Amino acid sequence: MARATDELVYEHMLLIRYTLHDMASRQPRPLERSAYVLLSRLEAQGPMSVGELSDAFELDVSTVHRQTTAAMKSGLVERIADPGGGMARKFRITELGERQLREQQLVLRERFDAMLEDWSDEDVAAYLTYLRRFNTTVEHRRGRAWPRPLS
Repeated sequence: MARATDELVYEHMLLIRYTLHDMASRQPRPLERSAYVLLSRLEAQGPMSVGELSDAFELDVSTVHRQTTAAMKSGLVERIADPGGGMARKFRITELGERQLREQQLVLRERFDAMLEDWSDEDVAAYLTYLRRFNTTVEHRRGRAWPRPLS
């Protein structure tokens, strides 16, 4: 007999697959997943160093370095002096990065709106409540909160 968590694992896999598929298929030139996550974090938190990004993403520095280098080459981020006066240089999102992030978010929002058009406002709010609760539980257990925009 399948447990509810078995079904949850399966449904979560499908959610990721559908979301990634939509990101790749709904725009002429969609952002890569790593660039989308990087830009989202920089937008939410502001300029960050490679070390700060490595800690935030729980990735090794070499992986973050590759991701930031690719994003710089694409013009999505730029390196700046630490606004706080520290020694490490930081990355911040560029105007192009902001524009492409907004376009990606719009595509995803439109896709979610279409998928949820038959849901009541109460059902959407309940889904959001549970999804946010799940994500914040994961963050709490890992000891790393993800900054959220003010709603």
